[in-house]
Amino acid sequence: MPSTPASDNLDLSDFTVGGMLRAGVAVRRIVRGAESLEEAADRIVHFFYERCVDPDSGRRTTVLVRFYKTHPYGDLPPDLQGFAARNVKDGTPTPEMRCLTLLATAGDERAWMSRRASKGHQAIPLPSADIVRQAPMIAKLIEELGFDIESVIRGEMTAPRPGDSKTYDVFHVKDAFGNPSIPAQREFVVPYGVTSVVGFGGLLRSGELFAIILFSRAPISETSASRFRAIALDVRSALYTLNEANTWVEGAPN
Repeated sequence: MPSTPASDNLDLSDFTVGGMLRAGVAVRRIVRGAESLEEAADRIVHFFYERCVDPDSGRRTTVLVRFYKTHPYGDLPPDLQGFAARNVKDGTPTPEMRCLTLLATAGDERAWMSRRASKGHQAIPLPSADIVRQAPMIAKLIEELGFDIESVIRGEMTAPRPGDSKTYDVFHVKDAFGNPSIPAQREFVVPYGVTSVVGFGGLLRSGELFAIILFSRAPISETSASRFRAIALDVRSALYTLNEANTWVEGAPN
């Protein structure tokens, strides 16, 4: 396979308007032909994992990229229902309970290349606003994207209409080291040199929330992070025509 031209790479430490436009075009292109949300999400996370490169060293700057969406517990495959149920501390899951579900992942470790290998994030139950607020990163992600936690857990988000240009904010942590919003400091942030984190997302046609999170070795400034608002719109637009009933890759093991 031919190597990727340097001009196609993205510099997270200096994410220019030109880089933003190239990334948006690329996202729309790579999603074409995807037959499920999982397949489209997998293409998207691999794009950002592989194309975010330091222009001087040529080294990849993304440590881990993940794509999440909210999903009703009752509509999850049996294996993910079991995963979520084991993590509900009080009570029994209801069919309507939202779960922050990992659709796709790409990262430096082999286990980070498969959503099924995730030990703690395959389907994170969101049973109440109080419990969500006990998970600082999830709560901050939802709130900084511009959503109300109570509306998310009730599944009462307003679905976008065709041509809707509503923009959402970004989840941005400029300095990840020692930041309470980013968990697993000793196990993840420090050993893998995670410097900054940026998350972006919006609403799918169904009204469910999607979010893409990039953990980066390169520092990401507020200006660079803000440009991911436009990428969120490009992702939403690219996914709009997909049939959300086809969430999972057909025939893939559960």
